[in-house]
Amino acid sequence: MMNTSMNKACKVLPGTIIKGKWHGNTYRILKMLGCGATGSVYLIESSKGYAALKISENSMGITSEVNVLKRLAKVQGSCLGPSLIDVDDWFNTASGKMLPFYVMEYVKGEHFIQFIKNNGAIWIDVLILQLLSNLEELHQSGWVFGDLKPDNLIVTGPPPKIRCIDVGGTTINGRSIKEFTEFFDRGYWELGTRKAEPKYDLFAVGMIIINAVFQKRFSKKGNSKEQLMQIINSHPFLNERKQVLTKALFGSYSSALEMKQDLLHHVSNANLQRKRNVQAQSKPKRTANNRKRKKKKSKGLIETLVIMVCLAFLYSLYIFATLL
Repeated sequence: MMNTSMNKACKVLPGTIIKGKWHGNTYRILKMLGCGATGSVYLIESSKGYAALKISENSMGITSEVNVLKRLAKVQGSCLGPSLIDVDDWFNTASGKMLPFYVMEYVKGEHFIQFIKNNGAIWIDVLILQLLSNLEELHQSGWVFGDLKPDNLIVTGPPPKIRCIDVGGTTINGRSIKEFTEFFDRGYWELGTRKAEPKYDLFAVGMIIINAVFQKRFSKKGNSKEQLMQIINSHPFLNERKQVLTKALFGSYSSALEMKQDLLHHVSNANLQRKRNVQAQSKPKRTANNRKRKKKKSKGLIETLVIMVCLAFLYSLYIFATLL
């Protein structure tokens, strides 16, 4: 299923004060940050500053996400998800329903695509390498992110650092993916199942790179493999990373670490090749400059000799005139 639905009971107006039934903490709603299949997320103000609050009618969904955040807090990579602050229930007088919610760290920054748009494609490799490190930690702990897409990636900093948010789609390895977005779902492209495994996330990483380059999404038409290969071949940035992308999209990588090492190897080789190209281009220029300097030096020497001869001749005339 896609993250497009929104439950009306979870629609809360800015300025609303939410008070937890059990812990008694109060939060003031500032604005909506996003909504999905499992609820709505709001920017809130609390006694300890800004935070994010997710509220839903789906108590099982909220419980599942809270458990994921608790589990991620134990994983070495602290960038895998926002830290958990509070879990409670709130009685919505407008709807007459008791709604579960949780409060988490507000990750402030730019969304992945917007950051690339503002700073250039040169940052794609850097941020994807960071993402792959985070995913390796997640996969090693027995979880798959599932609904991995640019919307769930925030770039904080400086220095630029990628953070994963919205863990609603995070699924235990081996189970069926809970949430997905078609463009980043290998099932939609008929290139694999929706079974939670590292390869599922790595397919999404490949599609995130494509999305970052074109900054738009397109629908499946005909043979998915041929269509994606045409897309990769149509752009120099993607074509340079063809080997990495095809292995990610077609399930050849067994781990995020393997994909990271491949991408890192490509980046290193590309930088080395660029350095060689610059040196090759600058060498003729240096030779030409040397020739110009030598020519200028020779010309200066000749001019000095001419001046010296002229001065010697004039001095001779002066001596001759004095003797007379």
